Amino acid sequence: MAAQVAIKKACMGVDCPNEAGTLQCPTCLKIGKTSTFCAQDCFKRSWGEHKTVHKAASGGTLHNPFPSFKFTGSLRPVYPLSPRRPIPDHIAKPPWSEDGEPKYNLFARNKISILDKAGQDAMRKVCRLSREVLDAVAREVRPGVTTDYLDEVCHNACIERNAYPSPLNYMNFPKSICTSANEVICHGIPDARVLLDGDILNLDVSLYHNGHHGDLNETYYVGSSALNAANIHLVETTRECLRLAIETVKPGLPFRDIGNTIEKHAKANKCAVITTYCGHGINTLFHCAPNIPHYAKNKAVGTAKPGMCFTIEPMISAGTHRDKTWPDNWTSVTQDGARTAQFEHTLLVTEDGCEVLTARLEDSPGGKAEMPKEEGEAIVKVDGKEGAKVNGAGSKA
Repeated sequence: MAAQVAIKKACMGVDCPNEAGTLQCPTCLKIGKTSTFCAQDCFKRSWGEHKTVHKAASGGTLHNPFPSFKFTGSLRPVYPLSPRRPIPDHIAKPPWSEDGEPKYNLFARNKISILDKAGQDAMRKVCRLSREVLDAVAREVRPGVTTDYLDEVCHNACIERNAYPSPLNYMNFPKSICTSANEVICHGIPDARVLLDGDILNLDVSLYHNGHHGDLNETYYVGSSALNAANIHLVETTRECLRLAIETVKPGLPFRDIGNTIEKHAKANKCAVITTYCGHGINTLFHCAPNIPHYAKNKAVGTAKPGMCFTIEPMISAGTHRDKTWPDNWTSVTQDGARTAQFEHTLLVTEDGCEVLTARLEDSPGGKAEMPKEEGEAIVKVDGKEGAKVNGAGSKA
């Protein structure tokens, strides 16, 4: 789950280009929804269309909860959301499980931790479990299933491993996994939308186990129609951006240099790097220092040292790098509706390189797709050779 550099809230007024203020619809509040507007006049002007949201929500019929919002692409949310899934009492929970607040100590969040052997082993364990859960969800990706069903699969797989799904109620995020399709950059909320043949879908899984967090994501092709030249070019460019970035990680690497590697490859392939979100430190805290920007000429502070854990998770667009956030205050999309892809690993810096704690397993679903030899034809190969250690740090885990 990406760390957010900036938070933008769009006004839900009809054809309103402004950012939202603090004014909220009182009827929406009564039925458990959040609808924010820039001003009272805008709210009054939009009332005729906005009130249809109340009728749809109370009736329980499938609907778009933001009918007046200017969507940038073809994707629409499909509500109502399913109820929050319960966590058994025996599973250890992070601080935000009840009220949504991380309650991080500011000093601890800004300090780059060096993990001891026990901490490193705990990260290996939770990251291995996170990989297992992602693979379990990915095996269910196909046309005709809803992203809410994928959330159910993720939630149950976490519980089976005595783990808490870290996104659940984190800053009030309502689900256990982020499902980001097509033009959604990140933080897509699972809902009743059915996956279509031709979609691309990012699954972002994070687990909390034994006091530590694991975090990874991958982008998958949905159905045979997704294996077209445009999708493959975008997805495989993004996959390669992450691979090249990981190859540079070793003690002494300035964190700012990671973005140079990613943007160089993205630009060479006529793609853009999303700049609003970044990789992050991860250990007993879900998001902490260091920040890992994915774009060139950034001003990230610090250098890699053995024992540090952090994520690299480039988000790459086939169009603009500029983003826009839906009124749910989570779903981030490209401003031009162009498709995006993302891949993420959690890394542990070693004495001579890094260990990919969330590396793919030999039977992990998905994997690299080669460009079509002819129009309409694609060759799919599972990238089973990806190792858990690079830069001379050992063999495949």
